[in-house]
Amino acid sequence: MLKSCILITYFDEESVSEAKGLCDSAGYKITHVFKQDFLNNARFGLSTGKIDDLKNLVKQTRSNVIVFDEILKPRQNYNLASELKIPVLDRESLILEIFEGRATSAESQLQVKLAQLRYERSRAKERVRLSKAGEQPGFMGIGKFEIDVYYNDIKHRMNSVKSKLQKAGKQRELHRQSRKRVGFKIISLAGYTSAGKTTLFNFLSGEKNEEDPKLFTTLTTTTRKFKIDREWMLISDTVGFISKLPAYLIDAFKSTLEELLYADIVIVVIDTNDKLRELKKKFSTCFKTLTELGVKKQNMLFVFNKTEEMNYEEVFDKVKLLDLGESDNWVAISAKNGKNLDRLKLLIKHNLYSDTKIIDAKNEVF
Repeated sequence: MLKSCILITYFDEESVSEAKGLCDSAGYKITHVFKQDFLNNARFGLSTGKIDDLKNLVKQTRSNVIVFDEILKPRQNYNLASELKIPVLDRESLILEIFEGRATSAESQLQVKLAQLRYERSRAKERVRLSKAGEQPGFMGIGKFEIDVYYNDIKHRMNSVKSKLQKAGKQRELHRQSRKRVGFKIISLAGYTSAGKTTLFNFLSGEKNEEDPKLFTTLTTTTRKFKIDREWMLISDTVGFISKLPAYLIDAFKSTLEELLYADIVIVVIDTNDKLRELKKKFSTCFKTLTELGVKKQNMLFVFNKTEEMNYEEVFDKVKLLDLGESDNWVAISAKNGKNLDRLKLLIKHNLYSDTKIIDAKNEVF
């Protein structure tokens, strides 16, 4: 069955573009984009007066899902779905659906399952209350569980998943100890989803991992060897960040993301093609997430990617916008055509070994 949706989002171009990307990644064909200034109305998320417009759109487009580009409370979700007579996916549940479809390794599947259970648990109380009130929100899949049975079932499944993830974490720790004994330096890639991390990973490592403009192509951390001059190092590709990513989802992927804490250098990949407002928002999301994970700024190296058609002044304006203009810890590259990759390698060596000389960025040819 074709998955078609009406997308409810904000007016600004950045929100529309990202929401469309999420829908595309989840496999939904958008039949209509319904734009609003405000999506936090207490009852429906959006104003009551817009409900009739949405009802007409559902009939006209024959869409089978509403995608709501905000985090809805269970009551808001129930009210909206009850009025429109079709399921409603908020931003969280849409991202979880994408993650479920993208998870390929056993560990990433467990991490997604844990996140789904945490999402379900956070809404369990309200769902059961609605069911007991006779409102029967069956679209939420509550069934006839009593509150204690429902909670205990979720808790039991979460404990089972956590136990399996702990075993995977111990295996990861053994791998880290092995690498430490060998003496490999470790480089990790981080950044907003679709910034070009996997393209850069492939270029440096010689791998052919999937590169896709869709969001969240990478959910499983991949580590490979690569060489700078005569020295072998390890480079890891990690899951991309996104705005409004709930804390429990980050926590579910903690065993994967903690690899960033053990890296000698974290390369923060930035999409330089983004417009100024979007660039600043995405960078803020990445920097905040990395800081909350415990990564120190002095261990970060900032890579401005996708600069194939840009000159130095255009790039440096964006560098200054992110308050990195006074730093020598950034480089402009193109992972697509290899532009300035030699300088990136030199910058990595400089960060690892302070006696390595680097060229002033202003002398680079764009």
